[in-house]
Amino acid sequence: MATERLSMRHIREVLRQKWVQKRSHREVASSLGISAGAVGSVLARATAAKLSWEQVEQMREEELEERLYGAAPKPAAQRPLPDPVYIHTERKKPGVTLELLHLEYLEKHPDGYRYTQFCEYYRQWLARHRLTMRQEHRAGEKLFVDYSGNKPHLVDATTGERVEVELFVAVLGASNYTYAEATRTQRGPDFIASHQRCFVYLGGVPGALVPDQLKSGVTRACRYEPGVQRTYEEFARHCGTVVLPARPRSPRDKAKVEVGVLVVQRWLLARLRHHTFFSLEALNERIGELLEDINNRKMRLYDASRRELFERLDKPALRPLPVEAFTYGEWKQVRVNIDYHVQVHHHFYSVPYALVQQVLEARVTATTVELYQRGERVASHVRSDERGRHTTQPEHMPKAHQKHLEWTPSRLVHWAGTIGPNTRKLVESILSERPHPELGYRSCLGILRLARRYGNERLEAACARALAVSARSFRHVDSILQNGLDRLAPPTDEVQPEPVAQTHENVRGGDYYH
Repeated sequence: MATERLSMRHIREVLRQKWVQKRSHREVASSLGISAGAVGSVLARATAAKLSWEQVEQMREEELEERLYGAAPKPAAQRPLPDPVYIHTERKKPGVTLELLHLEYLEKHPDGYRYTQFCEYYRQWLARHRLTMRQEHRAGEKLFVDYSGNKPHLVDATTGERVEVELFVAVLGASNYTYAEATRTQRGPDFIASHQRCFVYLGGVPGALVPDQLKSGVTRACRYEPGVQRTYEEFARHCGTVVLPARPRSPRDKAKVEVGVLVVQRWLLARLRHHTFFSLEALNERIGELLEDINNRKMRLYDASRRELFERLDKPALRPLPVEAFTYGEWKQVRVNIDYHVQVHHHFYSVPYALVQQVLEARVTATTVELYQRGERVASHVRSDERGRHTTQPEHMPKAHQKHLEWTPSRLVHWAGTIGPNTRKLVESILSERPHPELGYRSCLGILRLARRYGNERLEAACARALAVSARSFRHVDSILQNGLDRLAPPTDEVQPEPVAQTHENVRGGDYYH
């Protein structure tokens, strides 16, 4: 008897064609694509079981199979199989190995599989799932970040214009816990601010940040030594983590966030397509609601939600948030001018004068400007937006400049008063006539220092003569003293007839030159 075993569907068709259509063995075999011996074997078993077509037509497949071939033998008692989903999840926890999991398996099932078969069963299960699962993700180890190619949009309430915005997405490696938010741009301030809000959402800081080759985070794309943007690196150091950019053209390095972006696009953006938002705040409020739904949705592969895995795996392994929030600052190179000032956004800030012609690094925040030389801060100023103006710290100036800065109008007037009333009056006049008192400092100091050469009496007389002829400058007082005019009688107050040609107030009378 042939040993070919047919399906129940074929067996029913063999018996129908033989008993109802009265066809030959060869005809039945040809129509079903089986051997004639298989047709004879089925017919012989049905005859031996004393079956009719009416009975076969009403029987269930299990019953027909039992009548033709007998009851199926009971399977031998099998060993309890390992739970591959549990193994895969537990392996993400620090220090958990397959050997440890096998020992725990044997504690529950002493008659279970030995270590080799245990590992083989898990590897076969792993091979049947998507390849990206083969990348190991330890709890709390990596946060993958990227921007969605598909973008949400706002509507300008005034013009009705559609304005596209960016969608920032971050995914934790072990639990797939996802964060998303909309921002105006991908530029540095928005990029860093999204990270800060993401850390607050997670309640901690991951061990490493894995961005795609984003210009906001990576200055030089390289497979082996990528250049990390200075502020991004500074932010990571402030938070106690590191930046590990994904390699160019290496999708497995960022598979987690690519899947996360896809999930966000399907379960978040797609559900926003019929909504209209007039502000970024309203859009992000709705994104937050949908994000909760994504993280609470059960994943078939893990038989658990992202939130459940996050609470179990990633959350206990995250590092604490920094005590102080990071202050965003942009870096730029500046050169020290010969006046020991650097230019930052059209304003000039002082540095120690010894650094003239040196190249420094400026860190510019919303409120401060800090200057660094080889990583050491050499100056710090309150930021000013006054174009073309100077912010100068006295300690940065040379000694000679510092002494000049020590003079004030009141000090100069007091010194002049010790020489005489006319000297005091002349100094007050010079300071009051200048648009700013500091512009008269040098002239006043020059006049007062003439007392060292000519004495107080002669200087007092020279200042009296200068006042009489409205000559209010160092040059005029010095000329009076050099020419001995201070020894002459001062000009009389008697009104003299003016020559016709003398029509301008700055034209002095002839007595001035005698």
